[in-house]
Amino acid sequence: MNVSLVMTVIGEDRPGLVDSLAKLIAEHDGNWLESRMSHLCGQFAGILRVEVAEAKAERLKDALMALEESGLRLVIASDSVAGAAAGSTRGMRLELMGQDRPGIVRDISQALADKEVNVEEFQTECVSAPMSGESLFKAEALLKIPEELSLEELKGELERIAADLMVDIVLERESG
Repeated sequence: MNVSLVMTVIGEDRPGLVDSLAKLIAEHDGNWLESRMSHLCGQFAGILRVEVAEAKAERLKDALMALEESGLRLVIASDSVAGAAAGSTRGMRLELMGQDRPGIVRDISQALADKEVNVEEFQTECVSAPMSGESLFKAEALLKIPEELSLEELKGELERIAADLMVDIVLERESG
């Protein structure tokens, strides 16, 4: 039987960092399934999911944790709740754009949490506005909305927050 390992990795960015992870995973007959990785302020930050035979999982974890000697920090979790049935949900995509200011993520995430909406993916960035050069905050999120939650209720709450924050919000069904 195979198990999934989900891990976060952070450390000073350098060439070969991803290769060191990939080699260890391959040496333990693991399968790299999915990942999100980024360079932020000189740091490498990543999250990945690996599948490995249950009998080899502990040895792989130990080998990965040994990378901490090279300055990486890792957190590894096993899929102890694999197959747990979640309530019925709908996939939605949220886009947000507006003048940057502190508290945008807090206000949006609080509204989503209050409605028991799960944020599955979340990406943000600050960019310069084309004409003014002011800092614009952009966010994209993939959400899982409980079936029992009215889309009109969620849209209304997000529109109320958007007006307070002076940002534009688009909520639409996830394509694909």
